[in-house]
Amino acid sequence: MKIVVGQGSCGIAAGAQKVMQALSKEDLNGAKLTIAGCIGMCYLEPIVDIYNDDEDVKRLVHVSENDAGKIAQYAKTLDESFIEDLLVSDEDKSFLEKQTRIALRRCGIINPEEIDDFVAADGYTALEKVLKEMTPEDVIETIKVSGLAGRGGAGFPTWFKWNAARQSDGEEKYLICNADEGDPGAFMDRAVIESDPHNLIEGMLIGAYAIGAKTAVVYVRAEYPLAIKRLERAIKQATDAGYLGENILGTDFSCQMKIKAGAGAFVCGEETALIESLEGHRGMPRLKPPFPAQSGYWKKPSNINNVETFANVSWIINNGGEAFAAMGTEGSKGTKVFAVTGKVKRSGLVEIPMGKTLRDVIFDIGGGMKGDKAFKAVQMGGPSGGCIPAELIDTVIDYKALGATGAIMGSGGMVVMDESTCMVGMAKFFLDFTAKESCGKCIHCRIGTTRMLEILTRITSGNGKDGDIELLEELCYGIKDGALCGLGQTAPNPVLTTIKYFRDEYVSHIKDKTCPAGECSDLIEYSIDAEKCRGCTLCARNCPVSAIRGTVKNPHTIDVQKCIKCGKCIQSCKFGAVIKK
Repeated sequence: MKIVVGQGSCGIAAGAQKVMQALSKEDLNGAKLTIAGCIGMCYLEPIVDIYNDDEDVKRLVHVSENDAGKIAQYAKTLDESFIEDLLVSDEDKSFLEKQTRIALRRCGIINPEEIDDFVAADGYTALEKVLKEMTPEDVIETIKVSGLAGRGGAGFPTWFKWNAARQSDGEEKYLICNADEGDPGAFMDRAVIESDPHNLIEGMLIGAYAIGAKTAVVYVRAEYPLAIKRLERAIKQATDAGYLGENILGTDFSCQMKIKAGAGAFVCGEETALIESLEGHRGMPRLKPPFPAQSGYWKKPSNINNVETFANVSWIINNGGEAFAAMGTEGSKGTKVFAVTGKVKRSGLVEIPMGKTLRDVIFDIGGGMKGDKAFKAVQMGGPSGGCIPAELIDTVIDYKALGATGAIMGSGGMVVMDESTCMVGMAKFFLDFTAKESCGKCIHCRIGTTRMLEILTRITSGNGKDGDIELLEELCYGIKDGALCGLGQTAPNPVLTTIKYFRDEYVSHIKDKTCPAGECSDLIEYSIDAEKCRGCTLCARNCPVSAIRGTVKNPHTIDVQKCIKCGKCIQSCKFGAVIKK
């Protein structure tokens, strides 16, 4: 028997380490106690899997340290009644059963801190095949046949970038992994590194062999300490085992790998800004051309792909490019990982073949809206993406179809919104992010995003003016046309798509000085219906600023001058007497 405690960042945040400590103190009847990374069912953490054998796996969810005794009793008796209340439901099982996992195929299954677990799960077999049976040109051709496109957002053909670097002159070349995952609500790359770091290493080694690089660098944001720790351990293990370093697996191919922890600048997700940061400079994008394939890191030929792109490579080598290309659509091959967050019932990591619809992800896999509220929109592609409204819920997930809505695939962030979300406020949230993250190199982005944020702030504060919508649109197109890099060129997308699909909300804020979703605090007011109020005093006792007055069994009132609109009164009232308008 093996007892596996999920120890990705989501599990640890939910209390998985306490569960592990509690289990380590129990008599588990000889069962092996170990860890795994994130299985992707983040909404059910902490998760404990009990393997009686490969076919019989008991998945326990929302486990606390107080449940350790139950698990120990099951280990001794195999009596399922001890753990019956912890078993995952059939409904929740479908979250994984409806996915097709390639990049995430080992995540939450193997111990990310032990190379033997990775090797036992076919790890490094693709690297051995490449080094002993394939030329670099064979590798690039296989990737070309697969149709693998960069999963960092741009969707550029991977083989083309590899081939460009391969064809560039120079003995010294570099392969770089962009793990600077900065989109709000995105955690795909973090989960891969935390849960299956050797998969990233293997994919990068295959890429390095293909382009002729002897040095590989992982640029990862410093806010991912667990990912960095596990990747450092994996690099040492791979080096000690002969998968990294000199004369790998007894061949002429040698490659070193190192980690660079970035300071967390969103703009460093752009490849040339990333290179600037790697070289010790401030992260600011370079003019292109020349492209990194010709002049990149230290002005040497360089190739940059993101974590998820590399995570697909070994599977493609072992299964053939045709197998990967058989999934997806004509223009978008294979699978894509999404971080599904927001007002959805089942949040977590979802990997599906391209060609599925937004409905498939949000309702079929994600279970629909929390509290069964109405679905309103989904933000795709983070601050660089756009909001797709409910009427487009059946949009196919591929680069072309998503682009037609005004959104983008991006790296895979998917923030789901229900009827209570203010779309003007959502646009303001993302503009606040991009304005702060602008490197400031070009005026269009530095000044333009700031001006847009000022207008959105004015609108959500009840001070919007006629012409603000048109001015926002003018600024959006000016920034898109004039910005130097992808950050500025895509920053207007949330504003443009919310104006396109939710223009009436902008009009309500500007003309009627109301927020239809009741979310903008400056545009709402709380009051108490005297006929419904029973004078129970619960609202007054829960008000943090003592803005509610009244005596027991008599109607209460709210002092609107003192009210901070926190909503505590609505939450505490049992009679529906508090009104928000």
